[in-house]
Amino acid sequence: MSSRDEYFSAEAAVGTAGVARRRVGSAESEAAGRRWWDADADDYLAEHGSDIGDADFVWCPENLHEDEAELLGPAASLPGRRILEIGAGSAPCSRWLARRGAHPVALDVSGGMLRHAAALNERVGTAVPLVQAGAEHLPFADGVFDLACSAFGAIPFVADPGRVMREVHRVLRPGGRWVFAVNHPMRWIFPDDPGPAGLTVTQSYFDRTPYLEVDGDGRATYVEHHRTLGDRVRDVVAAGLVLEDLVEPEWPEGHDRVWGQWSPLRGELFPGTAIFVTRRPG
Repeated sequence: MSSRDEYFSAEAAVGTAGVARRRVGSAESEAAGRRWWDADADDYLAEHGSDIGDADFVWCPENLHEDEAELLGPAASLPGRRILEIGAGSAPCSRWLARRGAHPVALDVSGGMLRHAAALNERVGTAVPLVQAGAEHLPFADGVFDLACSAFGAIPFVADPGRVMREVHRVLRPGGRWVFAVNHPMRWIFPDDPGPAGLTVTQSYFDRTPYLEVDGDGRATYVEHHRTLGDRVRDVVAAGLVLEDLVEPEWPEGHDRVWGQWSPLRGELFPGTAIFVTRRPG
């Protein structure tokens, strides 16, 4: 779960009145995500634009960069590859890929985020195609991408991540790699706090009831879903994908950035990010 303290203006814009605990289906979850990120796009990028860059590929708040990690493969293998970025936001990762000779497509549910992406395309002079759609229904033909990636985009916010895995399997060519970063599942048990209060367990790891914010009529304004580590693995395997690696980035020495619930204090004690490296067999 991402820290909620920094999002007051977005909460006001979407009418958040409180927190609830109940099941949320795909349609309500996607609608809430679209409204939330449309409302929060300006503030989010004002706060974190320098962290993610205009044309950088940063996997997580632990500051793991793709040019060092090469989770999508060696840089020399990227030119000419068709790559789908899911939950692209302002699309810095896609622009990074384009500058290395790849042919990325940046997909996001939020028109507000994609407006920033379009403006950045023009400003930095690296244009990537932008598509507005939810991750559970990818608007592409079968087998059209060589690679797919998601750096904290979409996956924690969808009600049916298993369907996302199946959709990615469908649009990948045989042998294609799919790499996605999410909140480490163990973070669910702690309060959403980067300080000492965030070191005490307050809820069950096995409670999969979503974190839900609602307006005065009980309609979801923000939804984040929890899956255990085993759930994530089963979603991957059930979709017909092969899990090649599970990366849990350690907090880098000297990295003092506090980003939502991520902080040096917590990062030195337990992981905040899980990155799944998978591929479609072929």
